Amino acid sequence: MLAPFDVLAEPTRRRILDLLLERPRLVGEITEQLGLSQPGTSKHLRVLREAGLVRVRRDAQRRWYELRPEPLAEIDQWLAPYRRLWAGRLDALERHLDSMPD
Repeated sequence: MLAPFDVLAEPTRRRILDLLLERPRLVGEITEQLGLSQPGTSKHLRVLREAGLVRVRRDAQRRWYELRPEPLAEIDQWLAPYRRLWAGRLDALERHLDSMPD
């Protein structure tokens, strides 16, 4: 099983997650929105599902894909110290720029 970071390294999968962030979608909708083939879309969705980033809900013959926020929260938690690092540096840059004469 791929780790979430490995899965998210692929741009098409990030685009799929962007679509699913708006609302659950059918495979056909995702295929149409991204201009992919149906097998290509299914392959990406399978990888996302196996990584736990999306879940599928069956409705008769249709399959709805939706985002699973829990793994993304884990990634967000891991990134928090790095965000604080950048925020501190950007704040220091802003103070420096504010102190410069016009």
